[in-house]
Amino acid sequence: MKVAVFSCKPYDQRTLSKAVAETPSIELSYFESRLSSETMTLTNGFDAVSCFVNDNIDRHVIQYLADHGITAIALRCAGFNNVDLSAAKAANIKVYHVPDYSPTSVAEHAVALIMTLNRKTHRAYHRVKEGNFALEGLLGFNVQSRTVGCIGTGRIGQAFCRIMRGFGCRVLCYDISPNNDLVDIGCEYTDLETLYSDSDILSLHCPLNASTHHLINKNSLSKMKDGVMIINTSRGALVNAQEAIDALYTGKIGYLGLDVYEQENSIFFEDMSSHIIQDSVFQLMLTFPNVVVTGHQGYFTQEALDHIATTTLDNLIAHAEEKPCLRLLNP
Repeated sequence: MKVAVFSCKPYDQRTLSKAVAETPSIELSYFESRLSSETMTLTNGFDAVSCFVNDNIDRHVIQYLADHGITAIALRCAGFNNVDLSAAKAANIKVYHVPDYSPTSVAEHAVALIMTLNRKTHRAYHRVKEGNFALEGLLGFNVQSRTVGCIGTGRIGQAFCRIMRGFGCRVLCYDISPNNDLVDIGCEYTDLETLYSDSDILSLHCPLNASTHHLINKNSLSKMKDGVMIINTSRGALVNAQEAIDALYTGKIGYLGLDVYEQENSIFFEDMSSHIIQDSVFQLMLTFPNVVVTGHQGYFTQEALDHIATTTLDNLIAHAEEKPCLRLLNP
């Protein structure tokens, strides 16, 4: 099976090459460019493609893939909002994903954002490097005994809740499918209204779909405490960026930690340091001292990369051998 691997950075190639060395039936070709209507001709001559979070696999691209013999799309991520699953099913292209590459990685990064925003370690680091040891402006709060709201308690949300319970927090959860294991450790499932009103810290761990698009907006923000901390390590479009900025100005949002951004596909995963970023909303967000943005690195641990590589290859092998696979999204 010949596979075109898109959005492939050097670290992806290293881990995939190591994993595929033990799988001679699969041949990988690596492309740093993203799969889109502009690059889809690169798939000519391949049997399958492997893609990441910002590849644009819409109906037009899928039809081209089907017309040129592609039978499988192996996503190297859990989310699949960038794939038209119904078009893929109609074109008889199987779509696989990696649902559990390392829930702990993303959960720990969410906690890192919380602690960075709270204790302002990013600002303290630069002060000390400049010989400034003043503490004014670095005041934080004890996370212990605070109320933490978690929207979405899948694998990542569960890992996050367990960590925050370890901090001694009251943890409120919202999910359409409550998890009894979390209840057993003291987490409380509640409705969104209660979660919004009671949470000091709110962390998003839900998928992006029609019901969660811009979940954080002026209406939901109006129900929250003044000075609430909001963390998003899931998908950028869960947060209405402009309305979040408005809430930063008024003090409704006291802290904002983002590892994802709605328009990230034009800037994230690239070195933009010598470019003018053509996104005024994103640029404005970076000017706030109580905002921390990272470039979609929540998943980025060696354990996660290794698991993504091996699971992606397992998915491709299952497809080639026509074996059942629980990670198939459109059976």
